[in-house]
Amino acid sequence: MRQLTSVPEVEAAIDAIPTGVTGYDPWGFSPEQSKVYYSLAYWIYRYFRPVVTGLENLPPGRVLVIGNHSGQLPFDGLVVSMACLLHAHPPRLLRPMAERWFPTLPYVNVAFSRAGVAVGDPINCRNLLEAENAMLVFPEGARGSGKTWDHRYRLVPFGRGFMRLALQTDTPIVPVAVVGAEESIVSLHNAKSVARLLGMPYFPVPALLPLLGPLAFLPLPTRFYVTFGEPMRFSGPFDDEDRLIDEKVQTVMNRIQQMLDRGLSDRPSVFG
Repeated sequence: MRQLTSVPEVEAAIDAIPTGVTGYDPWGFSPEQSKVYYSLAYWIYRYFRPVVTGLENLPPGRVLVIGNHSGQLPFDGLVVSMACLLHAHPPRLLRPMAERWFPTLPYVNVAFSRAGVAVGDPINCRNLLEAENAMLVFPEGARGSGKTWDHRYRLVPFGRGFMRLALQTDTPIVPVAVVGAEESIVSLHNAKSVARLLGMPYFPVPALLPLLGPLAFLPLPTRFYVTFGEPMRFSGPFDDEDRLIDEKVQTVMNRIQQMLDRGLSDRPSVFG
């Protein structure tokens, strides 16, 4: 059991990050306790055997890492975060922005806080950036992660919040494209009535459900391809008109869609 919860490579990476935190930071992150959660995440990361490129594009200091969301469960966020922790030079701790739904889940809420996940509140996120943190944001939100198969790898409209944050805090944006998550759990339908009953943002109906039953909710061992693009900088008032913010948001969307299209064309196979 200790081998699962105490991976030396992970612990060394966290120790190398100058957090200046001895117990908990104002958002609940604990360097010591996070070692357990990131060690467990390490085995999931290895399960997907990611191919990671472009990490040299991460600038030092505050940065917003903006990506496509997919796969029904947030394995894409886990893989992007682990890639930055294990392979960036120096190791980087991403602070993922989570849906407000997650803090309502017992145990998950504590685990997320201790691992550095932050609720997607604008003031919360502004303070994290002004403290020179690196944040991971999926502006598609649950609409992205809950995509059905017929909408795979097509971005749904991004929210404006990340762009207003970038402008307000003068933070560069690094686009990231994740290929492989869409096929890990193939959802053919969003059972909205079940989702409402359970208080969930969506409820996927996996393609393999008739064959595997509940096991169909486990991810297939697809290979993830994670590409970090060059930093993008924007200027202008953070409280500008929506249409002007939308133009900047669209520029980021276009960049990520291009990276996705290229990643799909270059991918040798779903599992290879």
